[in-house]
Amino acid sequence: MDAFLTATFQTLPLPVLLLVIIGSILVLGKAADVLVDEAVSLSTRWGVPKMIIGATIVSLGTTLPEVSVSVLSALEGNPGIALGNAVGSIICDTGLILGIAILISPPDIDKRLVNRQGWIQVLSGFLLVFAALPWANLTSVFSTGGRIDQGTGFVFLLLLAVYIYLSIRWSRSKPGELEAGIDDTTEYDSAPFWIVLLKLVAAITFVILSSKVLIPSVQETAVRLSIPDSIIGATLVAFGTSLPELVTAIQASRRGHSELAVGNIIGADILNVLFVSGAAAAVTRNGLEAPVSFFTFYFPSMLIVLILFRLGIVFSKDKIKRPFGVFLLFIYILATAAGFVFKG
Repeated sequence: MDAFLTATFQTLPLPVLLLVIIGSILVLGKAADVLVDEAVSLSTRWGVPKMIIGATIVSLGTTLPEVSVSVLSALEGNPGIALGNAVGSIICDTGLILGIAILISPPDIDKRLVNRQGWIQVLSGFLLVFAALPWANLTSVFSTGGRIDQGTGFVFLLLLAVYIYLSIRWSRSKPGELEAGIDDTTEYDSAPFWIVLLKLVAAITFVILSSKVLIPSVQETAVRLSIPDSIIGATLVAFGTSLPELVTAIQASRRGHSELAVGNIIGADILNVLFVSGAAAAVTRNGLEAPVSFFTFYFPSMLIVLILFRLGIVFSKDKIKRPFGVFLLFIYILATAAGFVFKG
């Protein structure tokens, strides 16, 4: 199938290729959105608190497109897209999506919860950079780049399991959380259990298939435009695979629950490191290559966005104000525009 798609896309004109990319991204986002909805439905039926749903299932669901694209890219010998997608998604989630959510409805925040998860978010970003550094010869970082090896990928997946376990434990340790976690306003699919399960399977299938189409079409477009895979992965693909987070953030904010969007984005950023990068590195014998451009631009951009968001939370009281949302959007636009300047 992969060889057939690659050969087919090579014969298509550029405008058609761009339409294929847009269509694949839309299907990818919609399929992941259905996946999240049905996962939340099952969790609600089982009596799981919304806090646990947001910290684990929703974040896992919304990062599934990133995982699918990055793992398939790594398996097909394109680690630039795999790592670029993870890093670019963090920048997109924290800058663009959170900025939009805050502008729509400035969220009230639980400082205890956001601070705890927020520090894990920042530390995950630093962990990704440290894992990619060529520790045997640090002076080569700006000449040959670095690599996240396969063993580190398995360590990331182990840390993912620890993070999910701790999130559940912390949620249950909060007084009254179990009782307050589910309320009468929770929306869920009232269809029979087997139909909900069928929708889950169908959503996963469409996520994988749309990713299969997206990857070769992006690769062919990158070749024709003389743009490196890593740049495409960190911009266009990263934005497309972040659509579930964007949709979730807009819906939550319009309903006056933008604090849910904040929690989902923080969790998604953590999973982009541990789940997306970890899974992509674990499935390839050579791991994920981190080109020089990541150390000169993309890693610093990611860390700057994460640190600025963390500082914004620290200096906020019980609500994140709209000017900070504008600031996050400005940082995202600046980072995206600068990415094309540093595309070498």
